[in-house]
Amino acid sequence: MTATPAKTSTHATLSAGELLRTGPVLPVIVIHDASVAVDLAAALVAGGIRTLEVTLRTPAALQAIRQIRDRVPGALVGAGTVLTPQDWQRAQDAGSLFGISPGLTPALLAATRDGPLPFVPGVSTASEAMIALEAGFTALKLFPAEAVGGRALLKSLHGPLPQLLFCPTGGINPANAASYLALPNVACVGGSWLVPDAALAARDWDAITALAREALALRPSA
Repeated sequence: MTATPAKTSTHATLSAGELLRTGPVLPVIVIHDASVAVDLAAALVAGGIRTLEVTLRTPAALQAIRQIRDRVPGALVGAGTVLTPQDWQRAQDAGSLFGISPGLTPALLAATRDGPLPFVPGVSTASEAMIALEAGFTALKLFPAEAVGGRALLKSLHGPLPQLLFCPTGGINPANAASYLALPNVACVGGSWLVPDAALAARDWDAITALAREALALRPSA
């Protein structure tokens, strides 16, 4: 599967919460070879998963983001593992439509709170969630979800902080994703299983499209 080259697409600015709600699973994508980025993104979009997180863990990440932004019009591509204001600036320069961090720091909150693009800081405690809320963020990443209390923690946070929306990531898989998605304060879950290493190495785009379609079925019925 190869996407048709296109000029850089423009997207109406969505809020962080709206971005998280575009699909039940936000794929956490690690790309070592930017040449696969377009076909990979096109395969996920073909399966109905449009919002894509490319982590800034590899030298190829920024180039991959740019190629997806320019050549896969249906994709909403953003940068994950944003650790510093410098990371965020580079991600924006590459065409990221949003950013996600595994945690929060004063410098990162200051650099992202008043910017034009949505940003999702990571938290793992009630105190961190309150700090993020105080800075104006209501859509947050819970990380590492399973290690810090998972569904039990999210249920506990919903009582005092009902205005917060979460994307739990870390230890989420097809076996437990639906139980997370059933919680009222969970917009989506983050997971790497939509892009397995074996399928990526084999460039098995049909397999990745099939996994994306299966992920859509995890969305709770209205």
